[in-house]
Amino acid sequence: MKANSQWFVYNKKADFFGLAKKFNVDPVIIRVMRNREVIEEEDIRRYLTGDSSDFYNPHLLKDVEILTDILIEKFNENKTIRIIGDYDIDGVMSSYILRVGLGKFSNNVSVRIPDRKKDGYGLNMNMIDAAYEDGVDTIITCDNGIAAIDEIAHAKELGMTVLVTDHHEIPCKIVDDKKITLRSQADAIVNPHQEECEYPNKKLCGAAVAWKVICVLYEKMGIPSEEADELIEMAAFATVGDVMDLVGENRIIVKEGLKRIRNTKNIGMKALLAACNIEMDQVNAFHFGFVLGPCINASGRLETAIRALELFLEKNPLKAKTIAEELVTLNEERKELTVEGTKEAIEIANSKEYENDTVLVLYLPNIPESIVGIIAGRVRESQYKPVFVLTKGEECAKGSGRSIEEYSMFDEMCKCRELFIKFGGHPMAAGLSMEETKINVFRKKINEISPLVNEKLTEKVHIDFYMPVDYVTMDLVRQLNVLAPFGKANEKPIFVDKNLKIRRMIVMGKNKNVLKLFLISEKGAEVTAIYFGDINEFEEYLIDKYGEEEVNNAFLGKNNKILISMVYYPTINAYNNNESLQFQMQYFH
Repeated sequence: MKANSQWFVYNKKADFFGLAKKFNVDPVIIRVMRNREVIEEEDIRRYLTGDSSDFYNPHLLKDVEILTDILIEKFNENKTIRIIGDYDIDGVMSSYILRVGLGKFSNNVSVRIPDRKKDGYGLNMNMIDAAYEDGVDTIITCDNGIAAIDEIAHAKELGMTVLVTDHHEIPCKIVDDKKITLRSQADAIVNPHQEECEYPNKKLCGAAVAWKVICVLYEKMGIPSEEADELIEMAAFATVGDVMDLVGENRIIVKEGLKRIRNTKNIGMKALLAACNIEMDQVNAFHFGFVLGPCINASGRLETAIRALELFLEKNPLKAKTIAEELVTLNEERKELTVEGTKEAIEIANSKEYENDTVLVLYLPNIPESIVGIIAGRVRESQYKPVFVLTKGEECAKGSGRSIEEYSMFDEMCKCRELFIKFGGHPMAAGLSMEETKINVFRKKINEISPLVNEKLTEKVHIDFYMPVDYVTMDLVRQLNVLAPFGKANEKPIFVDKNLKIRRMIVMGKNKNVLKLFLISEKGAEVTAIYFGDINEFEEYLIDKYGEEEVNNAFLGKNNKILISMVYYPTINAYNNNESLQFQMQYFH
């Protein structure tokens, strides 16, 4: 079995064959959807064929009427408006959407994105004072602001109007074991997490919230809805890049956004696709999350995210090309720093001092503040524990956390709020700043209150169902694409088959990091599988179970006694104009 994992096979019931016939798909498709809790026929329809007509009414968002009415009033009075975003992909896309949307009605709209090092996350006193000195009348936030209680109070004291659009958890404090939510003095707050908000989709990203606001604003100002629809591609980009759940409306936003991005009019987006060697008509959710998105995030991590915003606002193709290439280069630099930092963090996490910690709090003072979140995610994958990685900031320690499904990071941090200068986030991720002297206190307390038990911290692998490789056909693999776009909460389906005989194994790739297996099923079918995981771990597992001689025989293509169970995703391998089935092995035992 792949290290530190437990397998769980779903066993949910439904009329798979009846529904498959009704919706003209293979029963496998219906079974996978049932495992994603897509049960009612209307939900199945939306999942398979949902489009923009299935979006929820943006007017359901609490305070959206107040916020847009205030904006219209400010336009009419020719007041200066400043958008304050954030330095990650969601913050950049939110800022872009608001800049384009508000810019239709006013020439007095500016954008500021915090500098990660100088300003830290979100709205802060320095940015408010700078806005005041610049004569700004109204601040509108995007992808931040919900937790800026003191900062907004300061802006109100200076006489400014403050509008908040955000999607982060509502801040709270614990009094007598009761959670009390906090609200700033903002003139309007649009955030679907607010208790009184009737908007059905609570898991919009910040850019999607900003887009919904623009939809309402355009409607009130008589702008055709088609113009608002042009911004869906940026909301989709951020939805994937900010790792939101790709279910329900979010999934439709991404589907619709991908349709539009394949014909994008945005010169900056075209330049970024070209710089990343991605054909416009081939772009998919994977590219959003793992190729394009990191280039945007790299600008905020190593330089300033305003450069990424400039890319998407740029009208000159040559200038856009230059910026896009800069961002790709920055991302390569970020990758190198991340590899070094991850290695150091895992060494610390594996040390004896940390073996009893169910929540890892790691202090790496020499790591760039900008990549601590990525490193926390890598350590989380390695250790399967919630992880906080902190580093030395200009004035205090700053860090990011990444969690596991059993642990609500934001809720647990609320119980330690007195230790932080600032914090915010989601159940699965968080950001924080604190005095260096309090790091060990935090580590001790977060572990003392942890509900986790060390012995039970193993990765849980949820398998859709047992499906012999013999059942898989080219047509089925093509049908599986209807389940895309894949991402958080709508992962690629995975299946399991057992008693697969290894006919031969070959290590491939320039870096010898790909394993190709020629397998024979229980019924005698010959199939090929590819494994991109830790080849040494796989080889050691087989040697422990079958002995070195049997493993050597398998590498030489000789008869051997090895049998494996394989968790896989089926694909079509295209080579020299020939197509063949290929199984991507995800886990083994």
